Amino acid sequence: MTAIQWSDGAPIYRQLKERVVAMMLDGVLKPGDALPSVRQVAAEYQLNPITVSRAYQELADEALVEKRRGLGMYVTEEAARKLLVNERERFLTEEWPLVLERIMRLGLTAEELLAPAKAGAQ
Repeated sequence: MTAIQWSDGAPIYRQLKERVVAMMLDGVLKPGDALPSVRQVAAEYQLNPITVSRAYQELADEALVEKRRGLGMYVTEEAARKLLVNERERFLTEEWPLVLERIMRLGLTAEELLAPAKAGAQ
């Protein structure tokens, strides 16, 4: 895992879970990959092992990782697909309405919004 800056806005176990989810979406953690052990993560980030276990348990409850007895936690085969579907839905229902509202408030056009993307593609 990489360095994490903890914020006061959400419980640390949830922030840790979101970091693992981001790593799955970014392809850093792929199906079949092992997650670092609870002890390893707890020691590296100076966290209570119960905090790490709670984050991992939520990932398991959502079938994003699976426990393999005596071996640890592994990313499931369907994790990336599930996450993409869930994240797209969350974006469209929670984030996009706020972004769209701001776009409209600022009077931005589609051309203005796409201009940076077009410039980067050239």
